[in-house]
Amino acid sequence: MRIKSIRAYLKNLALTKPYTIAYQTTSDVENVFLEVELENGMVGLGAANPSPDVVGESPEQALQNLQGEWVSGLVAKDIRLFIALIRDAQKQFPDAPGTLAALDIALHDAFGQFMGVPIVQFYGQKIYSMPTSVTIGIMNVADTLSEAAGYYAQGFRVLKVKTGLDVAEDIERILKLRETYRSNLIIRVDANQGYSLDDLNRFCQATATSNVELIEQPMPVGREAELRELPSEIRIRLAADESLKDPKAALQLAQQPQPFGIYNIKLMKCGGIRAALDMATIAEPAGISLFWGCNDESRVSITAALHSAFACPNTRYIDLDGSFDLAEDIVSGGFVLENGRMRPSAGSGLGLARQSS
Repeated sequence: MRIKSIRAYLKNLALTKPYTIAYQTTSDVENVFLEVELENGMVGLGAANPSPDVVGESPEQALQNLQGEWVSGLVAKDIRLFIALIRDAQKQFPDAPGTLAALDIALHDAFGQFMGVPIVQFYGQKIYSMPTSVTIGIMNVADTLSEAAGYYAQGFRVLKVKTGLDVAEDIERILKLRETYRSNLIIRVDANQGYSLDDLNRFCQATATSNVELIEQPMPVGREAELRELPSEIRIRLAADESLKDPKAALQLAQQPQPFGIYNIKLMKCGGIRAALDMATIAEPAGISLFWGCNDESRVSITAALHSAFACPNTRYIDLDGSFDLAEDIVSGGFVLENGRMRPSAGSGLGLARQSS
């Protein structure tokens, strides 16, 4: 079955509420979408929302690539050879993970639909359901507790708390959350590179009895050597995010002593499902757990990340809440969310359904 046409476009997706992290406040997000239509009329969907601050590519740049001559040249290619097409694209766009993610996801979805099999089952499903964390931005203690109460009432039992601006306030927020919810809530922290080594040590010591499950990217990229000086009981709870962009970085960070015991894999950083699975393959024999994250993304790419995560035996955590606060999207389906737990929905490919316009 051959590819009949390819179409790329941008769509700005408003958030129901803005949020703040260590270096910016966000109120809406721009996603690039890709449609790969087969000769039989099936349409594979891809999407991307790369972060320029992290990967050096914007959705606008991804759109330009996806509307270019090389991608257009995929028309008439056999969808059954989709993995080879993705590998060729990786060579063509080595520094454009958003471009690669949208293309990789669309080709996967088209292939899965053509074969009549969900992508997670094509790769061998290992996990069937898992609780996702939901994210609380940087805010004061009272607002943190208020946000937590809202999520708790919705059935979520895993919170990821953004930190990194004021370590003293960060500590107070975590202590108050643990005091309020005791053992009824899992707490994760994402410092977004906001800590120094002294800040990190101070935070870990002050929250030692608060059972923080993991700490994501506590220090700036390039300071991984300092993390290697920490005791193993701390390093095993640290998750690489901005430090982990591609399989090459995954291999480097797997060397002993490992600065991170957890890899946060995002399709928007590495360039899609194939690259993500390459990273997962590196992490497994190194004893590194997987934590699947996201940006503010359409259900299209969130679902792709979920399928990837559930095909990996070393997946321990997911943080795939990136579409929960979207005021609109181009699709429905893809996954089911019940009481804070996610699972892929039924259907071939990624199981998505186009929204009527």
